[in-house]
Amino acid sequence: MRKIRVLIVDDSTVIRMMLSNALSSDAEIEVASVAANGKIALAKIPQLNPDVITLDMEMPEMDGITTLTEIRKLYPKLPVIMFSTLTQRGAEATLDALSRGANDYVTKPANVGSVTVAMQSVRDELVPKIKANCNWYTKGSFASPGPKPTRPTTQSRPMPARPARSAPIDIVAIGSSTGGPNALSAVLSALPADFSIPIVISQHMPPIFTKHLADRLNQQCSLTVREGVAGDELLPGTVTIAPGDFHMVVERKGTQMLIGLNKGTPENSCRPAVDVMLRSVAQIYRQNALVVILTGMGQDGKSGSELVRAMGGRVFAQDEATSVVWGMPGAVVNAGLADLVAPLTGIAQEVVRECAAGRAPRTLQKIGS
Repeated sequence: MRKIRVLIVDDSTVIRMMLSNALSSDAEIEVASVAANGKIALAKIPQLNPDVITLDMEMPEMDGITTLTEIRKLYPKLPVIMFSTLTQRGAEATLDALSRGANDYVTKPANVGSVTVAMQSVRDELVPKIKANCNWYTKGSFASPGPKPTRPTTQSRPMPARPARSAPIDIVAIGSSTGGPNALSAVLSALPADFSIPIVISQHMPPIFTKHLADRLNQQCSLTVREGVAGDELLPGTVTIAPGDFHMVVERKGTQMLIGLNKGTPENSCRPAVDVMLRSVAQIYRQNALVVILTGMGQDGKSGSELVRAMGGRVFAQDEATSVVWGMPGAVVNAGLADLVAPLTGIAQEVVRECAAGRAPRTLQKIGS
């Protein structure tokens, strides 16, 4: 049986050994080799032809960002998963790496108590991401490696007809995971400054990372983007991102719609979970909700989308061709829950079109501008 060949790049002998042991315990993964820095890794890639690379951020001679930049020049389709620290500096570097073409990331275990627990933590987080980002594995192609065909970009396409919309959209709820930061940037930056509908987002990310993501998107977009705080009011033209390690929900208080946060049980192994957010959106906004499911691993968002549809709301999904991983949107589409399937470049336009129905345009100013 063909195995997924992984090249581990990290300057720490301990980390290289831990990763090697954690990955080798999976019958479908083979550690092709290890490298102590980016220069060594770049020399090994043509010799080993790895399927996936795990790449440390901070290394001597050639750091992770520089190595990633060189890998993307030479091997634009080779999956790279960054191995980062759960710190402010690590969060900034990780988002920078994702914007430069890294496929995904995992955080180094901290304060877990033992090497065994650390290995299990790495195994639980890294193994699924390696498999999800390996093209031939996700396609079920276990033949000898060869050139990977480029998937064509599709046009927006409606799904089976539903009754014509009569209720206006009062909220847009977005769910995303693997590939989400770049997808969110593409969608939000394409929305016009006069977009007057509140947006709530659950992106699978740990604490610290979500604050940096919100700050980065706020700089890139015409709309105001912020990390959610309990009690914040949902405002027109404002985007609220769930903070890492908290489920984010929408709550009604009189005539106000507020952000609620809780540390309920993780769902789909995630907190924040898209399904938790969508359940609250469905219960409060009912037919006035629009859900957008972007690229991501797993099926978080599927059951929440089903409830939104049952309440009369709409569900859009990113297409397979433009998704880094078509797990979350694919689950929605395959369950027959999507009203529209669109490429990433067309989603903002479709959202504007849907939200504009029956509404007069408003002029908004970005908060703080």
